[in-house]
Amino acid sequence: MLRSIVLFLALGITLFASGYKIPETSLGSVALSAANVAHASGADAAYYNPANMIFMKDEAVMEANLIYIGLSDVDYEAAGIDINSKKENFFVPSLGYVSPEISGARFGLSIVSPAGLSKRWEDAPAIYSAQEFTLKTLEINPSVALPIGDKVAVALGLRAIYSEGVVKSTSPTALRDMNGDSIDFGYNLALSYKPTPEFEAALTYRSKVDLSIDGDATLFYRDTTNKFGGGLGAIYRSNSSASVDVVVPALFNAAVAYTFLSDTTIEFVYERNFWSEYKELDFNYGAGVDPVTNLVFGEPVAKNWKDSSAYRLGITQKLDKFTLMGGIIIDESPVPETTLGFEMPGSDSVSFSFGSRYQIDKKISIGLAALYSIREDRTVSNAKLDGEFSNSNVLIISSAIEYKF
Repeated sequence: MLRSIVLFLALGITLFASGYKIPETSLGSVALSAANVAHASGADAAYYNPANMIFMKDEAVMEANLIYIGLSDVDYEAAGIDINSKKENFFVPSLGYVSPEISGARFGLSIVSPAGLSKRWEDAPAIYSAQEFTLKTLEINPSVALPIGDKVAVALGLRAIYSEGVVKSTSPTALRDMNGDSIDFGYNLALSYKPTPEFEAALTYRSKVDLSIDGDATLFYRDTTNKFGGGLGAIYRSNSSASVDVVVPALFNAAVAYTFLSDTTIEFVYERNFWSEYKELDFNYGAGVDPVTNLVFGEPVAKNWKDSSAYRLGITQKLDKFTLMGGIIIDESPVPETTLGFEMPGSDSVSFSFGSRYQIDKKISIGLAALYSIREDRTVSNAKLDGEFSNSNVLIISSAIEYKF
């Protein structure tokens, strides 16, 4: 249960406009605002477009990243209320590897954190639903690429995602403390088309992943109105197993890139996130939960998210030993006003990024990149909230070392 709530609430809490995913998991993706699909040519091609491994130089390449993610303290103001969430700071490692050619094929492996992080509040009314939502994920994504002639390549990969999370909420009459974990699977596909050395096009698809979450829950409820007939102030407490099925939605990318004689590459990526599959959270408890507690905590929670789009533009300039990169993202939030809450104060955003890579020698390069995401203030008026969220900004810094052998 925790997992579910953590997964879908904590996930959303990540403060990224497109739900709770983390698109930037490598040096190049941070520097280029994740506009590194059609022109992916490093170790992170194994994740962003494994079909491009076919067009890379015949050698092995590996890149290790350490990424810092800083989430600002989100402000919520309403009549008589002015509260802030806690600031969050995370360090997330990632790894990418592309093999040399083996019998005409190329193999890749990526280890990334595709979603999650945390959101914590200390004040009412936020703690009633989102005192803490913390999610950790780890995706292992092996892939294989094959050529189709000289200009086309295809790839297939397996997504194995491990997730664990914690969710806590506290109100004057109810308390919830949950934790759980899961291992779930999906797949990814990629197609690359390179008719000339200058022009590149690509299509990529990451399948939805059904998260079948199992964990433990401690639930407490005090009936202050005798609603359930147990007496005024009756206390219902349960310790039980809990489960929930949630969906990490599918993702589609269409990208084109062109490299000019000046060694300047411009890439545009259209991204579609199929969030409309996220309609509700429905928790199921074990035999240890009494009927009243099940009624209080077990009712499905409507979400009704919508499909959303992101538009990414990246520019790469190769020099002698340096490679300079920059990007911009326009990103839509999938969260409708009717179901927006403290666990997911989503809004549309604009992000800017820049970075550089330095080639130390033929085998080793190092790099540094940063991305800053500015989210729009969002006024909300629904059944639970009537106020405004602001200052929902994100800073990402990536440092990496690449080794070719």
